[in-house]
Amino acid sequence: MSKKSAAINIGIPEGKREKIAEGLSHLLADSYTLYLMTHNFHWNVTGPMFNTLHLMFMGQYTEQWNALDLIAERIRALGFPAPGTYKEFVKLASVKEVEGVPKALDMIRHLVAAQEATARTARDLFPLVDEANDQPTADLLTQRLDVHEKTAWMLRSLLED
Repeated sequence: MSKKSAAINIGIPEGKREKIAEGLSHLLADSYTLYLMTHNFHWNVTGPMFNTLHLMFMGQYTEQWNALDLIAERIRALGFPAPGTYKEFVKLASVKEVEGVPKALDMIRHLVAAQEATARTARDLFPLVDEANDQPTADLLTQRLDVHEKTAWMLRSLLED
């Protein structure tokens, strides 16, 4: 990452800020890929659970869309550019795009996996954030973990008999 801002003295050394920003860039990429997957499934879901899933996916992608800005702005507050292209997101994301239009239950399975992957990406950043005494990023990560873990649970519940 290249630094393009004035000197920053917030009590976190530049090297640690850079590593946190890199981790947040991975979280942003996973979050964007999850957002796009959820919106795609909202548009294309069919079957007996159409209305339920269509509305559920809309709530999820709306929440995810709003979170993107929070993550990107934290990267900027740390003094680094936020990734913002599909090319960068593909390179940084652990969540992979789904090709074609899966059946409704497969959409749910894909979303569970993507929610869990995004949660893991957030969780992996905690040791560095804790070491840097970076409470704003820790707070952001905690909020994101809560959302991803709860959403994964709700989606998994749809797969149970």
